[in-house]
Amino acid sequence: MVARPTRKRMYRTMQGRMVDIEKLRAANETVRAVGNMSVNARGDVLGPGGEVVTKKETVMKKYYEQPRGRVDDTPARPTQVRKPEPAPQKPQVQKMSPTPKVEVKKAPEPVVAPKVVETPKPVESFKPKTESTSKKGIDAALDGLE
Repeated sequence: MVARPTRKRMYRTMQGRMVDIEKLRAANETVRAVGNMSVNARGDVLGPGGEVVTKKETVMKKYYEQPRGRVDDTPARPTQVRKPEPAPQKPQVQKMSPTPKVEVKKAPEPVVAPKVVETPKPVESFKPKTESTSKKGIDAALDGLE
């Protein structure tokens, strides 16, 4: 048997253009992915400034080394151990002579000044480029891939 060469994944857009998805993925694999995981399109963990902290290979290796159904020994965050509260004791009753009631006056609460919040200044309005120099949509994504 002769092995078949891998087939290129070409797609036709609504505008009739042909797009090579694999080439597009390869060109953008170092770009930060959308979401809150802070990874790039390959799966590398990114740190501040977009630099690679942990490569995808080490993340996957750590995942598959850990046995299934077990929890990691080190917790993600330290937990506080609650001490059991002592059982309430019954108060001892002693007979005493009646004492006059004394009213305790509370000090007036201090007046707190309201917080001053600065409103942000409006940002300069966005000025789009003229259509002759800017590219939109699939044209901008395919620029430089051919």
